[in-house]
Amino acid sequence: MRDINVSTEAHILEAAFAVFSQNPGASLADVAKHAGVGRATLHRHFAGRDDLIVALTLTAAQELDEAVETATAHCQTYTHALEVALGAILPLAARHMFLATEPAINDPRVAEVYASQTRDLTHDIDMAKAEGAFDPHVPTEWIVQAYDNLIYAGWAMVAAGDATPKQAAALAWRTLTQGTGNDAPSARNPWHPH
Repeated sequence: MRDINVSTEAHILEAAFAVFSQNPGASLADVAKHAGVGRATLHRHFAGRDDLIVALTLTAAQELDEAVETATAHCQTYTHALEVALGAILPLAARHMFLATEPAINDPRVAEVYASQTRDLTHDIDMAKAEGAFDPHVPTEWIVQAYDNLIYAGWAMVAAGDATPKQAAALAWRTLTQGTGNDAPSARNPWHPH
C-alpha cells in the first residue's frame, strides 16, 4: 500500500510540474485532472496549494542538486564547476521557472534547503575567487546574488524562446565573469573608492 501512495504522490507532483509550467495560475482541480485522480485523492496527499508548492520546491531543489552534482563530477576546478553547473541548471527552466513566482520560503524545510544551497554556492565562489576567476575586491555575496539572478534571467530567456539553454548558460557565464572577473582595472573598483 505504501508504494502505491508514494507513486500516486509522485504522479501528482509530475502532473503539477506539467500543469504549472504551462499555467502558473492553474487550479488544484487542473492538477488533479492532469494526474488522473480525484480532488479528494490530491487532498489526501497535499492539504492545499501551499503544501503542493512546498513539495514541488523541495523536489525541484533536489533535481537541481542532482543535475549539478552529475554535471560537475569530473571538473578539476571550482571555476569550471561553476560554469558547467549553469549548463546543467538552465535546461530545467521549463520545469522549474514557475516556482520563482510561488515563494515557499516561509516553510522551514524550504528555508533550510535554500540556506544550504547558498552556503555551498558561497563556498564554491570563494574557492573560484582563490583560483583567480573573480576580482578579490568584489564581495562574494555580490557574486552569489549575481549568479542566482543570472540563472533566473537565463530561465526567463529560455522560457520565452529567446535562447536555448546552452546559449543562456554561455551568456550567463560571460556576463558573470566579465562583470566580476579579475580583469577589471582596480581604478574602476566600486568597493574601494579612491
